[in-house]
Amino acid sequence: MSQTSSAHDLAVTIAELASQRKALDITVVDLADAVYITDYFVICTGRSDVHVKSICERINEGLSAIGIRPRATEGLEHATWALLDCGDVVVHVFQEQTRRFYDLERLWSHLPCWSFEDSSLAVDRS
Repeated sequence: MSQTSSAHDLAVTIAELASQRKALDITVVDLADAVYITDYFVICTGRSDVHVKSICERINEGLSAIGIRPRATEGLEHATWALLDCGDVVVHVFQEQTRRFYDLERLWSHLPCWSFEDSSLAVDRS
């Protein structure tokens, strides 16, 4: 299995874990051909600081069960934007207003991305 394929599988696993805590608007962005720091972003929304923390907690628990620990975790104190750096996959869990403000999907709109609800197809928005 190639590193990119493993990263894709990790991104899907993280999206599944986020959905288990009712994360909203889960989007996966394929950055593999655009940047060197990571292969995928998983971006999702929580309704409140408690919801953002809960989503991150579930992702951490699920990854820990398969032997993966995020390299870094940021933003849980205020939980308007939490970031989990899992190496090949970086997870962004936003509250709705913060997600709209930073609009990462627009920033990376030229790259392939897909909604987790339709994760079987990667949709190229270029």
